[in-house]
Amino acid sequence: MTIDWFILALAAFLAGMVDAVVGGGGLIQIPVLLSAFPQTAIPTLFGTNKVSSIAGTGASLWRYARAVRIPWHLVLPATAAALLGAWLGAAVVAWIPREAMRPLVVVMMLAVAIYTFLRKNLGQEETHEPRPGDLWRGALFGLVIGFYDGFFGPGTGSFLIFGFVRVFGMDFIRASASAKVVNFATNLSAITFFARHGPILWAIGLIMAVCNLAGAWVGTHLALKYGAGFIRQAFLVVVAILIVKQLVEIL
Repeated sequence: MTIDWFILALAAFLAGMVDAVVGGGGLIQIPVLLSAFPQTAIPTLFGTNKVSSIAGTGASLWRYARAVRIPWHLVLPATAAALLGAWLGAAVVAWIPREAMRPLVVVMMLAVAIYTFLRKNLGQEETHEPRPGDLWRGALFGLVIGFYDGFFGPGTGSFLIFGFVRVFGMDFIRASASAKVVNFATNLSAITFFARHGPILWAIGLIMAVCNLAGAWVGTHLALKYGAGFIRQAFLVVVAILIVKQLVEIL
């Protein structure tokens, strides 16, 4: 089998760029991996995808952390709870079919897209300072999103950003930076899980990781340069693509 390195590298670069801004890089990388390695086990390809993704997520997080004040008192409890939630979600898959989630996810994404589109000022600036109880709200938020990520997954980064904006009053830039902390932890957890359930294509994953990192650097630069308005527009585009993808798979 001949590996098309150019396609894999380009997919990883674009995935890193999109993921750095609003999440959703898996929409690009996973289909390309499935096409390039049709006979390879799914856990192996998903683990390879995570090896590539975590490099870009880490680069984005480092770049954001240097330019944006991340509310660690809120993000760290959310991250710890997301790890627990992801484990619980993965465990529940044995009892509830994932396909049962698709219609609900489409409805939720439509609601998120419509709400964000109608609220023109949503996420353009911070709406309130930290409040008492944010730690527990953050932990509950992380648990719910982590559970969804472990159980189903599509759109996790977008749901994270929307939640940080809507529930905790962040602007889109700080929300995107905060989402990267949670994403990095859950990616690391996923790599551990997939490595135990199937051999990861480490050579492929590491080469793609370099390209993903480069894309993440570009995406983070664009996000910081053009601000919350740019992230909001990219967010709406990615959510719209997610909605169409889920509808196609349902129909």
